[in-house]
Amino acid sequence: MLVLLLVTLPLMFAQDPRTQPSPSPTARAFEGMITDTRCGAKHPATVAATATNCTLACVRGGEQFVLVDGDTTYLLEGDVMVLKRGAGQRVRIVGTLNGRKISVTSVVTT
Repeated sequence: MLVLLLVTLPLMFAQDPRTQPSPSPTARAFEGMITDTRCGAKHPATVAATATNCTLACVRGGEQFVLVDGDTTYLLEGDVMVLKRGAGQRVRIVGTLNGRKISVTSVVTT
């Protein structure tokens, strides 16, 4: 009986790995240009505005902020005021990536 108890006791307190919370993603740095889902990296030449003004106008019109890094585009979520300060500019963003979406924790213009 004692042997059975010694064998099964550790199993009683073992946790199922499927019920363990997954480790939180770690923050990392991304570099690129903050723009919007409509214009991407190329703002229309017909708009007599800077990339910053164009991005802000598109976001006011319902588009979302994105980070464009070469051919890769990431949706950005976070403090809208912080994202607005980097609109139309090259930036370094720190945040966590989930699929194609970055949860932004900081933005620094480069």
